[in-house]
Amino acid sequence: MSDKLIKGLNDQFNFEIESGYLYLAMSAYFKEEEMNGFAHFMAKQAHEEFEHAKGFYDFIFALGEKVEYEEVAKPKSEYKDFNEAFKDALEHEKLVAEKIEALYAQALEEDNYKVLEFLGQYVTEQVEEIDTFNGIMTKLERINGAWSGLYIFDSELAQRQ
Repeated sequence: MSDKLIKGLNDQFNFEIESGYLYLAMSAYFKEEEMNGFAHFMAKQAHEEFEHAKGFYDFIFALGEKVEYEEVAKPKSEYKDFNEAFKDALEHEKLVAEKIEALYAQALEEDNYKVLEFLGQYVTEQVEEIDTFNGIMTKLERINGAWSGLYIFDSELAQRQ
């Protein structure tokens, strides 16, 4: 396995941690706005990202390689409205997808079937994530900032398992 591929796996491990950190900051923003359903949704999203990081962590060690930690940047914590927060989340998920697909392409170039098999689950996951955030954005755009709609949607987001 090339050093480039190992570095890519480590970079993705760190990016998943950064993603979780970003979503926790968004959760805090919603909590401060007293929108507990929105906060719950983002806290669950953060937890999922940390699980992904743990998956990369375990996989890197299973390959007999070393996990390398990077500094995590301070995430944005203020938004002009809920739409902006979810738009940022959608753009972030698109970036996650790009990074995973680039890593997948590297593994494909190296004919590394172990890494391809491992990354396949994340390629599929990103399709689902982008679809989910697109759906949320559609609803938020239709609500158009109306508090009655936001409170109803807050209740809906609180149901995330």
